[in-house]
Amino acid sequence: MEARRLVVCVDNDGYATSLEKRKIYLALRDAAAEKHSLLRIIDESGEDYLYPKAFFRAISLPQAIRRAVLAA
Repeated sequence: MEARRLVVCVDNDGYATSLEKRKIYLALRDAAAEKHSLLRIIDESGEDYLYPKAFFRAISLPQAIRRAVLAA
């Protein structure tokens, strides 16, 4: 599994200030969190926090677009 992966937010119930629906986020690998159905996400604050895994879906992008998104 990659240390970083891209996910899209599909739910932000209770976290409207921190997460935007339909926005792409960077998820950092955190095996301990994932055992509890959580993902470590770099949110709107620019910091990484744990959120319910059900709020996100993994996405695949062409390599050129992935590089551009990660560089932004």
